[in-house]
Amino acid sequence: MQTQTENDLLTPSQVAALFHVDPKTVTRWANAGKLSSIRTLGGHRRFRREEVEKLLTATARR
Repeated sequence: MQTQTENDLLTPSQVAALFHVDPKTVTRWANAGKLSSIRTLGGHRRFRREEVEKLLTATARR
C-alpha cells in the first residue's frame, strides 16, 4: 500500500495557483466532484498532486 507524503498533496491555494483561479473555486470543484480531496485532521482539504496534474493536462488540451 502506498502512503501519501506531504509532497504528494497540495493545498487549495497551490491548486488555485496552477489553474489561475481563486482557492474558493477549487473548493467548489471538490464539492461538485470534479476533483477529489482528502481532509486533514484539522478539516482542511488536500488534493493529490497526480490527480491535479491530470486535470491540468486535460484542461490544457481543450
